[in-house]
Amino acid sequence: MEKDYIVTKSNRLITCNYDLTVLEQKIILTLASMVQPQDTEFKEYEFKIKDFINLLGLQGQSKYTELPKITRELKKKVFDITEGTDTIQVSWLGGVRYKHKEGILILQLEKNLKPYMLELNTLYTSYKLQNILNLKSKYSIRLYEILKSNLFKGQITIELEELKNMTGAKEKAYSIYNNVKSKVLMQAQKELSSKTDISFEFEEIKTGRKVTSLKFYISTNKTKNMANEEACTTLECKSTNKEEKSSTELINKVKNIFKENITVLEAKFILDTAKSDINIIKEKYDIVSQMKKVDSVVATMIDAIRKDYQAPKGKEKVGSFNDYDQRNYDLNDLERKLLGWDKEEKIKETGEEFQQLSVK
Repeated sequence: MEKDYIVTKSNRLITCNYDLTVLEQKIILTLASMVQPQDTEFKEYEFKIKDFINLLGLQGQSKYTELPKITRELKKKVFDITEGTDTIQVSWLGGVRYKHKEGILILQLEKNLKPYMLELNTLYTSYKLQNILNLKSKYSIRLYEILKSNLFKGQITIELEELKNMTGAKEKAYSIYNNVKSKVLMQAQKELSSKTDISFEFEEIKTGRKVTSLKFYISTNKTKNMANEEACTTLECKSTNKEEKSSTELINKVKNIFKENITVLEAKFILDTAKSDINIIKEKYDIVSQMKKVDSVVATMIDAIRKDYQAPKGKEKVGSFNDYDQRNYDLNDLERKLLGWDKEEKIKETGEEFQQLSVK
């Protein structure tokens, strides 16, 4: 059993609504990584109990008694898969056997999962098991799979309630968006960036003052996690939404212009300000990059585009920010305003007061 084994699941299975703990997900995904591309039936997969415990990261004196409790609970869990007008109630495990004398655990996936894990040739996603084994949050694992299956698009918009259902964020606390943001989104963002082959940023979409959807910008994490990278394989790649693909390509072009590390949202704002004209962005960046004092390159770039900065005539080099006719303001403050980080509104939701960032 190797961490480099490949997990392959249909995208329909990935986007189902279910709620599994961190360890339950790791058990299922480890088992899924044992399935071979040529398999036509689920086999009984044998694991040394000691190796399996180490792989899952179980610790303490109770780890050998804890594992049977986990598999027992996992075997009880059922979720729904919708096929047309039919609803299929599916459990995860078809069989569990502990051979205590030999120190062997035998697991088998439930037969109703076959169409979603065996003989897949379209609409599926593959990744290395290593990507999820070090994740600490159950939401991080679910978000990893959901975003990985949409990596080829570069971005995806998901309604907030749908996202909570898919990730199993059912606790009462998650009726408050700020809790979803801090406990689900921000934690997953941190974990995926540091431990997996993808990373993401997100944009809040509001109806009135309430966040109702989230737009995710997904990118590969090649430099940090080259060893973990495994391409998303899906027929959908051949029929990608052209507008989404074009937008992602332009955002990447903007990021490549900058020597500084700017975020996807910052690149998008600059792109929108320049009305998607890459040549204008290059021209203004050449000017801004020669300035002696620039507190915020993003805010300065946006102002340069809006006010059409020109290189001073008769000078070999651009001198400083003061060589341009412009109003006085705090550039850090401008950047916060441009990205919607400057305002906080107190609003009431589900009978409780909480703070919510206002995103323009």
